[in-house]
Amino acid sequence: MSHMEIELEINDVERTVEASKSDSLLDVLRRNGYTGAKRGCDTGACGFCTVHVDGAPVKSCVEPVTKVRDASIETIEGLGDQDDLHPIQQAFVDNTALQCGFCIPGMIMRSTALLKENPSPTEQEVREALSDNLCRCTGYKKIVEAVLDAAERMDGGTAVATDGGKAGDSRAATVTECSVNGNGCDCVEGDQ
Repeated sequence: MSHMEIELEINDVERTVEASKSDSLLDVLRRNGYTGAKRGCDTGACGFCTVHVDGAPVKSCVEPVTKVRDASIETIEGLGDQDDLHPIQQAFVDNTALQCGFCIPGMIMRSTALLKENPSPTEQEVREALSDNLCRCTGYKKIVEAVLDAAERMDGGTAVATDGGKAGDSRAATVTECSVNGNGCDCVEGDQ
């Protein structure tokens, strides 16, 4: 099997890696110490191996390394570390969305791509975005909650409360007119 050298930018570091023509991006990443992306199905069905290639989520087990020559690759190792977690990583920890942890790197990388594209997704949009990433431990509830929490954190905490106002807004609403029975009385006028 003949080997070649391929230039990649991995987590903002220029790297020259050895690869064969048949190697997947996952093969090369793991051989070079980037073990966050997990080998699951080797068919692109589970999403455990998700990384970013030029900012887009890619299932690295089915991505030929020759196709990503000179590309910018981001792995879970490039997001944060134990002492300085990325807000999405921290949200997964805080929401106990980890379980066994095998699928989590792929989930976090997919979630990162989602929140770059859509900073304020709905629960349904999160579920759709993560539909290609499998988790065998959970019903996805905690994972979805973690992504929604991360969206709030990354948006500076300007979450919208169920009544349409900003969550945590301490200012009282002012009611100027009562609409009970359509009479328009002033029975509830003032701060509420």
